[in-house]
Amino acid sequence: MKEIKNICVFSSSSNSLNEAYYRDAELLGELLGKNGFNVVYGGSKLGLMYKVSMAAKKYGSKVTGIMPEKLYDLGVSESFCDEFYLTEGMRERKAKLDEKSDGVIALAGGFGTLEELSEMIVQKQLCYNNKPIVILNTLGFYCDLLKFFEKIIYEKFANKTSENLYYVANTPIDAIEYLKNYKPLDVVDIKEGLISNVLKK
Repeated sequence: MKEIKNICVFSSSSNSLNEAYYRDAELLGELLGKNGFNVVYGGSKLGLMYKVSMAAKKYGSKVTGIMPEKLYDLGVSESFCDEFYLTEGMRERKAKLDEKSDGVIALAGGFGTLEELSEMIVQKQLCYNNKPIVILNTLGFYCDLLKFFEKIIYEKFANKTSENLYYVANTPIDAIEYLKNYKPLDVVDIKEGLISNVLKK
């Protein structure tokens, strides 16, 4: 099993959120650094992603930023990154984030975070990766989305095994413990679940 070292963080770029989201972001960054994980993120100096990366850097993480040119031109990039990559667009950015990371944590976020999280779950469902995918559910932010996931599975748009593709953590400590103890899913089980779902249609 490949060592899980570089953690991709998906999260909001808003500076106008409830303070509890920023506290969890900073604590997550601190714990990532203290536990020897590096951070791969969108390269911004805004929002939760900035709080995570800044705290992680302070506590020893190597930080990699990846940003599309259009956002870079707006002047929102962060200068403390150890590595920084510019991409042509958002699709290229997501591919680079995937390439550079061994695991994923989604904090609270908007449509971009939802898109990134969904893509990683689908990639794992189709066996393109077997990375840990963690949803950090600060203040129950993701509860409604998780209910929707349950509906998808209940109505057989996805197989029951899809519940194993991601892990819901209620605290940053919980998220870190999951990463430290992660055991990759059995690829055979994933494929059987996917094939079973396809054959039922």
